[in-house]
Amino acid sequence: MDKLSRDHFMQAKTAGRALNLAAKSMRILSSVAWDDGQKDRFLKDGKMPNPDYAPIDVSEPRRLIAEARKSIEGEHVIFEWLGRLAETLDITTGLIETRGTAAFYKHSAELYGRPTKLMLDKKTRVIDLARHMDSTLEGLDFSKLVIEGYETHLSAKDFAKELKARLALHFGDKAPSVEISDTLSAKASAGRTRIRVRASASFTERDIEQLLQHEALIHTATALNGRAQPHFKILGRAHAGTTEVQEGLAVFAEIISGAMDPQRFRRLSDRVIAIQMSIDGADFKEVFNFYNERLDDPDQAFENTRRIFRGGVMTGGAPFTKDMVYLNGLLRVHNFMRTVVKLGRADLIRVLFYGKMDIEDVPALAQMAASGRMRNPKYMPPWAKDLRFLVSYMAYSGFLNQVKLPGFQAYYKEELSDVPVVWSVS
Repeated sequence: MDKLSRDHFMQAKTAGRALNLAAKSMRILSSVAWDDGQKDRFLKDGKMPNPDYAPIDVSEPRRLIAEARKSIEGEHVIFEWLGRLAETLDITTGLIETRGTAAFYKHSAELYGRPTKLMLDKKTRVIDLARHMDSTLEGLDFSKLVIEGYETHLSAKDFAKELKARLALHFGDKAPSVEISDTLSAKASAGRTRIRVRASASFTERDIEQLLQHEALIHTATALNGRAQPHFKILGRAHAGTTEVQEGLAVFAEIISGAMDPQRFRRLSDRVIAIQMSIDGADFKEVFNFYNERLDDPDQAFENTRRIFRGGVMTGGAPFTKDMVYLNGLLRVHNFMRTVVKLGRADLIRVLFYGKMDIEDVPALAQMAASGRMRNPKYMPPWAKDLRFLVSYMAYSGFLNQVKLPGFQAYYKEELSDVPVVWSVS
């Protein structure tokens, strides 16, 4: 890999500054937000949502992207990384411009993918994982997976107190604040600098661990590490080019730390299935019915459906595909880690914590780190600081992939056919 000359590095820094400014001005989620009246009209009167998206001028981000591209002409992996960033941000301007039209889906699919897209092995699709998890977990009574009395339930006040203490252990004076809210609709909402908790909600220790692992030790940690980088502040900024790996890494963190639960896994799977339904032509009401049949909670069913149709069209065929990144990102992150362990390059796992990035950016950031141009990440989850368990787990799971499960299933299905149920979970 060629070394980056000082002049070329200065060009890269110039491009990075322009791209950071472009990304700063494009907030996708707020641009596709709906007013509260959409829910009331749909649930009370059955009226199809008809959100109005305010015009957003993207001429300045486009100018900055064009300016950045003038500085990144070259063959070096640093220029390739910045070129991908420029392309992602350019597509984002198109996404924002086409909100409320069928063209919105084209840009969404370019940024976040489609459930049927093949991965690097040319065999795996995220829709297959979603359907597998959905069918495997169907019929389980999730409440019976925990022995009665084992799990401690916490009030919002106690949850906030415990979470605040845990955050302080990992982040010190950089820890996000924890606030209790009377108006929050979700149980908890995590942002870059604060976490809000609904006053009327009940929580468990697992809720603390899930939020800590997913939101704080991934999203907050990579934001802080990225903003601390001396040369490329864009590594501290969330944008569409980092969403898939950020969410995949966060879901992986829940799994590897033991914080994941099957009910949450099924929710993530349902998002992918619902997106594919919309791609295939299901309208807002049909996807709402899909959720409501499973949840028997119209309010939550509306919110889940809204996530998929925001920015798109209510008649189907053009959804917002962002919510498939949780499982697709998980597959990408898991396979990356499995591969680098097999190659004896577990050191590259920690590169994912230099800031917010895509897996494809690892070679560029590792190159800069090796030349002393990156600041080592200060904030990481325990499993990344101490890689011994992760490496052991990946080495073992790599062998399991060679084991043919159907033979074991056939044997145990026959052996266990007359065994009585001891602990009912269905």
